[in-house]
Amino acid sequence: MLEIRELNLEVDGRPVLKNLNLTIEEGESHVLLGPNGSGKTSLLLGILGFPKYQVTGGSIIFKGKDIIGLSTADRVKLGMGIAFQHPPVIRGIRLGEMVNLCRGDKSQQISKQTRILAKKLHFSDEFLERDVNAGFSGGEIKRSEIMQLMAQNPDFVMLDEPDSGVDIENMELIGNMIGELLHRKIQPSKRTASGLIITHLATITDYIEVDWAHVMLDGVIACSGSPDRIISEVMKGGYEKCVRECQMTMDRK
Repeated sequence: MLEIRELNLEVDGRPVLKNLNLTIEEGESHVLLGPNGSGKTSLLLGILGFPKYQVTGGSIIFKGKDIIGLSTADRVKLGMGIAFQHPPVIRGIRLGEMVNLCRGDKSQQISKQTRILAKKLHFSDEFLERDVNAGFSGGEIKRSEIMQLMAQNPDFVMLDEPDSGVDIENMELIGNMIGELLHRKIQPSKRTASGLIITHLATITDYIEVDWAHVMLDGVIACSGSPDRIISEVMKGGYEKCVRECQMTMDRK
């Protein structure tokens, strides 16, 4: 599904990713951990092709095609979707209209399908009439982002800290909906959606099964392995100790 080879990325002339490699197969979901400033969000925005994030080397292969040079809109058309950590308030566009657009419906009349989807995310019809993210709580913003992704139904899902600032009640709902997006509730052989989830505390993994975990430090993926082992090491000793443990294990092999 996605293969990143020796990727170098810079923002405003400052290197943020350095010879980064990552492969996510069809049907796989990966979680990416790391401290603030390590390059996690830059990776997502680089994959999606935001103009500020300039590729200076390497390749991004999506569905067998090198997408470097494609616009963000073209990458979305190929099947990419993202839920941002801090999405903007959008005045003049109702949430229901935005969900319509994600479904490919340009009508200003909020559709029946959008209202059905909203109920799954515990949004009332009245909530769909509000401007996107205007006055939303943290949990409401996260649910709004997930609802838009579910309407879009992308093949490759990127989620930037879906568990930050979310209470337990919302966390379970968000986790279940992300699991649905990523086909985690069906047999592995039948899964076609893939995902990359950024998280600090890995709380979301209590609600979603993931296949691989990675730790990013200083613009590189420094450690990869089973989610249980990686997350446990990070929780016990922090990111750098986890990386040292990984390197010691590799040296012993």
